[in-house]
Amino acid sequence: MKNIIDIIQELDLDKKILLDDVPNLDLYMDQVIQLFDNKFAKTDANEKVLTKTMINNYAKAKLLFPIKNKKYTKNHIILISLIYHLKGALSINDIKETLNGLNQRILDNNQLNIDDVYTSFLHLNEINLDKFKIDLQTSVENVNIELEQADDEIKEYIEQLLLITSFVNMSNLYRSAAEKLVQDLSDKKE
Repeated sequence: MKNIIDIIQELDLDKKILLDDVPNLDLYMDQVIQLFDNKFAKTDANEKVLTKTMINNYAKAKLLFPIKNKKYTKNHIILISLIYHLKGALSINDIKETLNGLNQRILDNNQLNIDDVYTSFLHLNEINLDKFKIDLQTSVENVNIELEQADDEIKEYIEQLLLITSFVNMSNLYRSAAEKLVQDLSDKKE
C-alpha cells in the first residue's frame, strides 16, 4: 500500500479561501465561481467546485442573506466557503440551521465580526489538519498491529479494507456529533 504521507499529500487538504483572497469589493456570480475554482479545483475537470445552480439553490434555501444587485459581498463569500465545507457532511437543512444565527446577525447590522469567526474557523481547520495527519498515521499503525498474523497474500487488501472501514467509522462518528449539535441549535430556537 502507498505510504500514508503520500496519500495525505495527494489529497491536498490544505486548500482554503483566506480572507486576503477575498477582494474588498462586491463580485458577480461568475467571479465568485472563479475564485472557488481557483482555490478548490479538482483534478477532474468535469467535476465543478461551485456552479450557478448551487449558489442559486443556497440563496433559495436561505443559506445566505439576500444578495443585492446580483453582487456578492465579502460576507456572502465567507458564507459560501462555510457552506462548501459543511455540505460534505450535513444536509442543506442542517447547514441552514447552523448558519441561521450568523446570517441573522449579519442582517442585524453586523452584531459580530464575521471576519473573526472565519479566521477562527480557518485556524481550527489548521489544527484539525495537523491532528488528522497524526490520527491517520496512528490508524495505519493500529491496522498493522491487527494484521501481524495475517497471510501475506491478502495482507495489503485487508489493510486497505480495515483502513477504509476505520476512516468511514470515524467520519460517521464526527458527523453524528455535528448533527447532534445542529439539533441542539434547533431545540434552543424552539
